[in-house]
Amino acid sequence: MSDTYWVGVDLGGTKMLGVLYDAQFHEVARERKKTKGHEGVEKGLKRIESVIESLLEAREDAKEKLGGIGIGCPSPIDVRRGIVLEAVNLGWKDVPLRDRLTETFGCPAWVLNDVDAGVYAEYRFGAGADSDSLLGVFPGTGIGGGAVLGGEVVTGRLSCMEIGHIRVMPEGNLCGCGRRGCLESVASRLAISAEVAKAAYRGEAPSIMKKAGPDLSKIRSGALAAAVAEGDEVVERILRTAARWIGVAVADCIHLLSVDRVVLGGGLVEAMPDLFVEEVHASAQFSVMAPYRNTFDVVAAELGDDASVRGAAAWAAHRSLIESRKGGG
Repeated sequence: MSDTYWVGVDLGGTKMLGVLYDAQFHEVARERKKTKGHEGVEKGLKRIESVIESLLEAREDAKEKLGGIGIGCPSPIDVRRGIVLEAVNLGWKDVPLRDRLTETFGCPAWVLNDVDAGVYAEYRFGAGADSDSLLGVFPGTGIGGGAVLGGEVVTGRLSCMEIGHIRVMPEGNLCGCGRRGCLESVASRLAISAEVAKAAYRGEAPSIMKKAGPDLSKIRSGALAAAVAEGDEVVERILRTAARWIGVAVADCIHLLSVDRVVLGGGLVEAMPDLFVEEVHASAQFSVMAPYRNTFDVVAAELGDDASVRGAAAWAAHRSLIESRKGGG
């Protein structure tokens, strides 16, 4: 596969990102298109196909040497059949994405959760490249998680590692999933912003009040980081408390998976890497059983916004190689 091309597409966020890679996963071309939620499945599929077609036009031999396509999607995935089960941002439910792309482009296609794709990229190319096993935690609007063990993304019949829905406070706040006390309800950016908005309204966070007021939509990662830098102590305290709760959930995952590295990513971590790495590491080390202490480290992610698209392409190459070996055996 030394002269093979691979396509990765990330369907998360407000813009769809597609990248064409060569066999060494050097970028050849990229294409962005705005994601138009709830436009219907067929229009959405055609948009994805259009992005891929544009990428393949970047090289004369790309179509004939296309090894496969990887798609990272913000949805639970039926990983065996490549079905997008429920992508809220797209308005999709039970969409057989793998079959559609395989039929259209005549090559293998693989669909995985976008956070799984990002964690796999960090394992292959980023902050986890020298680790044996990896747990990724990405606090944002929600809290995404993924893991790689033995070179394989951890999945069951469906994508899993929903660390944001580990219950850390059984009688806690209501979570978007309908249960109470999930990690997302106390440590996502939305949960943090809600606490900070209340502090701003009480006059305890002057920097935030000046920049955003008690408006949740304006209290984003950059504003939070600026408030900490400018000395809003209550904002820093809220952030550190949230990071400690993430550490508690990480400890539960360490007990289950015994990974040797934890990678933290997402907008909050990118804005305040030292704060989150420090607090999550300390909390996780304190919360694990004694035999697990000092068996893992915690680091910040390195690949930023390109993690999911690169990971999706690399996963397509990895799975295609495995399938070809099965066929040859």
